[in-house]
Amino acid sequence: MNHINKIEHIGIAVKDIDQANTVYEKLLGVPPYKQEVVESESVITSFFKIGNNKIELLASTKDDGPIGKFIAKKGEGIHHIAFDVDDIEKEMDRLDKEGFQLINKAPKRGADNKLVAFVHPKDTNSVLIELCQEAPL
Repeated sequence: MNHINKIEHIGIAVKDIDQANTVYEKLLGVPPYKQEVVESESVITSFFKIGNNKIELLASTKDDGPIGKFIAKKGEGIHHIAFDVDDIEKEMDRLDKEGFQLINKAPKRGADNKLVAFVHPKDTNSVLIELCQEAPL
């Protein structure tokens, strides 16, 4: 049984979502298929799909939000890699038992109709890892 199915998306932190949408639309040759605000994370997201791959652009709606803090510290760029899982709670439990520090104690609702949880980058060679499971309707 696979624990992680595939890369679900790559998240890129940007200062200006409209400017970044223009850049990535030109780069990828397709417009974003979805844009939404995730109030709990103080972020606005845009999703692009190229074949089976997705790119998520994230812009902070508040300077002190997670993406605002990330950009202030590191600048724009790759923020996280998200992996698709079948059962996010089982995967969180497995990773906890393997010694990984989970940022979330329980999955929460994220963008693009997903349940999400994060693994602390201190345990993954400085890469923030997001686990994603399609949320039940």
